[in-house]
Amino acid sequence: MNKSIPLIICLVFCSLFTFSQENPMQGKSVDFKHGRLKISENKRFLIHEDGTPFFYLGDTGWELFHRLNKEDTEKYLENRRAKGFTVIQAVVLAELDGLNTPNAEGNKPLIDNDPLKPDEAYFRHVDWVIKKAEEKGIFIGLLPTWGDKWNRKWGTGPQIFNPENARVYCKFLGERYRNCPNIIWILGGDRPIEIEYHRQIIAAMAEGLRLGDGGSHLISFHPTGGQGSSQFLHNEPWLDFNMRQNGHSLSYTARYQMTYDDYMLEPVKPVIDAEPIYEDHPIDFNPDANGHSTASDVRRPLYWDLFAGACGHTYGHHSVWQMWIPSRTPVNRPLMPWYEAIDQPGAGQMIYGRRLMESRPFFNRIPDNSIIVADNVTSSVPGRGSYSFVATRDREGTYAMIYAPVGRKFTIRMDVISGKEVAAWWFNPRNGEATSIGKYSNTGTQTFNSPTPGENLDWILVLDDASKKYPAPGSKKL
Repeated sequence: MNKSIPLIICLVFCSLFTFSQENPMQGKSVDFKHGRLKISENKRFLIHEDGTPFFYLGDTGWELFHRLNKEDTEKYLENRRAKGFTVIQAVVLAELDGLNTPNAEGNKPLIDNDPLKPDEAYFRHVDWVIKKAEEKGIFIGLLPTWGDKWNRKWGTGPQIFNPENARVYCKFLGERYRNCPNIIWILGGDRPIEIEYHRQIIAAMAEGLRLGDGGSHLISFHPTGGQGSSQFLHNEPWLDFNMRQNGHSLSYTARYQMTYDDYMLEPVKPVIDAEPIYEDHPIDFNPDANGHSTASDVRRPLYWDLFAGACGHTYGHHSVWQMWIPSRTPVNRPLMPWYEAIDQPGAGQMIYGRRLMESRPFFNRIPDNSIIVADNVTSSVPGRGSYSFVATRDREGTYAMIYAPVGRKFTIRMDVISGKEVAAWWFNPRNGEATSIGKYSNTGTQTFNSPTPGENLDWILVLDDASKKYPAPGSKKL
């Protein structure tokens, strides 16, 4: 027997193992061996206990516990794992009559709709889903309830929470999932805090979670459309990071500027857009007048938010959040059943944003639109809103990235890069491929023309200090 064969086999195995660790589409999406999540030292990002960066790539599976059985849950979670998602945002007391319509296993969450009387059979299913997500390396962004149960305002309700039962119910949840490594708590649920009583309920929920889990998981708050948790709760000590719902509109102007505004707040906290426009969603909730969104419409918020300083991003699909199938009453004209929608192109393209961010120094990234020369940096597309060019870089100037939301010519400053020679790349956010376009001096300005012109053909220009010899953008983690 050739003695070199075992060595060759070993080397092949090791190379495959290394690839599976670097490529989220192989194996687990997150390795929980890195420890629980916490806030980075500079307060801008989420990080594991051992210092490993955590990229929050979420999906809004709001009705996961309510509408999917175990077989469908396995199908959905495996699809999201394979696409590199790291968080599924899901609701225990779901939006779509989650109290009175049983889940797919035939159980309701509460006995007599009393938060003090959780139904054990229902919560055993929640346990199973959380465990299955852990096996796949996925966090659950766990909402104890949708917002109509504490501020009905609109929706099914009923409104069942007060400060006293909210505290006890969330303490129950905290204790039950205290030792689960894959939990991120999310309060709120698409409702605003309008009166002091609402604030008291949310504060009681946060207190209950902390009493139950001993502070072992991060907590945030999911607000209503066009708002952010910072508007109500920024100075609350329990609020670990801010969430926005920039909402189901296409325009960059105003809404995505708000991500940057939250980034600039004191005290500093990480921020994420936890509900941008969903893929195949009626634009501005009006399908007759505006049609439905496309993959390009959901890519733009990904990079607008990240380049504005966000610590990650959440994707959503209009059929998937409601887990719609033809036998169910649709909410606002979904285009296809959830089991087809999970493979829409926008969902598969989110991973390229994660890979791009992970391929360059992570913790020093800052927004910096001064990189872009003022001319020709905003494009107004008839019927599709205004699309602004945005930029980010690291503090040391070892790299910069410029997002061109449409295929247009633009001019940038080269002196933002620290080295004398700048290595330039085009990164394609539709397929994750990077193409080297040569080296330039780091002086003066330079005009670049997107490789392919077109309103739906966005591109990212990546500039590196050539002396750093960074890998191709998006090719592997640093």
